[in-house]
Amino acid sequence: MDRQIEELLKEALTLPPEARAALADSLLDSLDYEADEAAEAVWRREIARRVQELDSGVRLPIPWTEVRSRLKAALDNGR
Repeated sequence: MDRQIEELLKEALTLPPEARAALADSLLDSLDYEADEAAEAVWRREIARRVQELDSGVRLPIPWTEVRSRLKAALDNGR
């Protein structure tokens, strides 16, 4: 990796999580790519379905701390 990129990454990693997420989003948006419209439509339907499930109470949100713990446990058990 180029030294300038390493320095940028090192500095970016010191940002708070919300700022890192916004930076990552901006970087992804800056990439020149053509979106697969069919895939985008499927994702929009899936997102709408999940929002409806949350709004109706069929599904309950899981706090990030719990998700992170579950992922860590799954990774630890997979070793």
